[in-house]
Amino acid sequence: MGATDAFPESAAQAGAGPSHPGGLLDVLGVAAVMLDAKGRITLWSPQAEELFGWRAEEALGRSAARLLVHPEHVELVLRLFAEVMSGGESWAGVFPVRHKDGSTRLVEFRNMRLQDEHGASYALGIATDQAVLREVERDLALSVRLVAQSPIGLAVLDTDLRFVMVNPALERINDLPAERHIGRHVRDALSFLDTDAIEGRMREVLATGRPLLDEFSVGPTATHPDADQAWSVSYYRLEDANGRVLGVATSVVDVTDQHRAATEAARARRRLAVIADASATVGTTLDVGQTAQELADVIVPELADLAAVDVLDAVLDGRRPAMRDRGGLARFRALATAAAGEAPAMGAADPTGQLAAYETERLITRCVTEARPVLVTEVGPADRRHIAADQRGAELLREAGLHSYLAVPLIARGEVLGALSLYRTDNPVPFDEDDAVLAVELAARAAVCIDNARSYQSERRTALTLQRHLMNHRPPKPTTMDIAYRYQPAQAASEVGGDWFDVIPVAEDKTALVVGDVMGSGINAAATMGQLRTTTRALADLDLAPAEVLDHLDHIAGGLDPAFATCLYAVHDPQREECRIAVAGHLPPVVVRPGRPPELLDLPTGAPLGVGGVTFEQTTVPLRAGDQLVLYTDGLIETRDQPIDARLDLLLGLLAEPERPLEELCDRLLGELRHGNDHDDVALLIARVRGQDG
Repeated sequence: MGATDAFPESAAQAGAGPSHPGGLLDVLGVAAVMLDAKGRITLWSPQAEELFGWRAEEALGRSAARLLVHPEHVELVLRLFAEVMSGGESWAGVFPVRHKDGSTRLVEFRNMRLQDEHGASYALGIATDQAVLREVERDLALSVRLVAQSPIGLAVLDTDLRFVMVNPALERINDLPAERHIGRHVRDALSFLDTDAIEGRMREVLATGRPLLDEFSVGPTATHPDADQAWSVSYYRLEDANGRVLGVATSVVDVTDQHRAATEAARARRRLAVIADASATVGTTLDVGQTAQELADVIVPELADLAAVDVLDAVLDGRRPAMRDRGGLARFRALATAAAGEAPAMGAADPTGQLAAYETERLITRCVTEARPVLVTEVGPADRRHIAADQRGAELLREAGLHSYLAVPLIARGEVLGALSLYRTDNPVPFDEDDAVLAVELAARAAVCIDNARSYQSERRTALTLQRHLMNHRPPKPTTMDIAYRYQPAQAASEVGGDWFDVIPVAEDKTALVVGDVMGSGINAAATMGQLRTTTRALADLDLAPAEVLDHLDHIAGGLDPAFATCLYAVHDPQREECRIAVAGHLPPVVVRPGRPPELLDLPTGAPLGVGGVTFEQTTVPLRAGDQLVLYTDGLIETRDQPIDARLDLLLGLLAEPERPLEELCDRLLGELRHGNDHDDVALLIARVRGQDG
């Protein structure tokens, strides 16, 4: 079957009798005229009547030359007729014919000699209007040229969805020659595509007559099954002039380049979104582990199905990162992992917090040693052994379907801190260079955050160590008071170190109670706190009045860095059943008396220590058996989202609850007033006066 054959009919249709009228012959209006050997008209078709204007009864028996030809052309026509009748040669051409109405029409003729069973000769003339014929020829030529040269793939299929015609563009698009299309069903010719969907659309168009336009489709070609192409496909039902359904036509536009450009643009937008997400979510705290987990979470599943963050163990110890130890092994600490769903490959990653020594053959070791990404586009059995920690891990990676791997170094301020490992198991697309660029960008941002967190944690450890060293002894137990105390450092490294408290025995069974807060934080604040605490203990031995003690501390603080601190100094005298209190810019204490509501003492606030030239006042407050004095630093009550008055009311409400042991009361206050992310130290000291028999 060729591209120009008529649409094939089924066998049943072929034997069912004549088909409905319609087709090219009807468009041309071909007329048939039979002449005897003398040139007289013996047969006259209805089309001849339509073409020449003469009815059959007017034409039959008359000389065709005299009836249809102008007088000046009669001799020429008779000579041509004689040549056809004598030599048997056919004649074709265009000749001017006289219409019944007197007009002249150019008619395309085909003449041939016929012979009957008795040997008599006849001439058969087939004619059509030249203008109509030329119009049809032009239309056909234009259609054939358009179909052949069109960059759009075009095909015509019959009602059984067998290819009748395909143009060269569709041959190129489907990567199949025309002979692999013509006469074959869609499902046979295009088996590499989703033919059920394609045939479903075609049958819908055949049934409804409604075209389907610009259907987007992605799939392989016959000779490139692994490389997807993209097409925009339209389907139309074909009908003849009488509405008979002939089949379906389809046009196919190759939009692979546009699809790839759109895909790449969407991919670029996703990459920018990942970077923006990382900027907003990675490094929200100064905790190394939390920062590593934020990095892993932002990568999965946008970039990888599984991500693991490992840092060199020396980084967490505050030492300069060492690539390898004396045995040639790289020691890593697993900080974070993240997986899309229940990834089986998670079992191959080191558990969070585990210390592991990696050989030089491990890809992660090579990544940190060479300080560059390691990309394995297609993971093979040998690669799995260098990715996993052991044979079991390699087997888990195989079972999980690991097919692509990428490791990028965590580099901050020129130092390699560790590595980010990425795995693809469910995502069928392998990692490429663009993925490596994105991973390096994310790793660089996270590495700076991890390095900052490491520095802050190192400073925090130093400040805490110094502060604990300066406050390493337990306060002595006074003979006349029961005491309980708590100290909680701030969560942030830079905010540790300024708060302190003390309980100091004084002559004649008196007890000095001290709480203070250096304005500042870090190592310097811890050092200032230690000096002020030591000085306070020395001054307490002199049994000075509280206001005098603050005067001396104010003078000492002026020469320290940081120079300012708040302080409350109180001396309880059991003989007088009173407590003298002086305040240097500190929050007032609370007195809790049996059977009465807690009372926030109204004391002269005073200026902080270190201001200089300030006179401090002292206030005497009754403090009898059973009374409690609650001293605290601002870290207990101050928050960033509530006013100080509301927080003080909450403190008073907690102290108004039924009496409980002092240790339990400390825990109760801290549990209700403090939160895990508080940004300030807190010192809490509660003293209860014993009775005469205590």
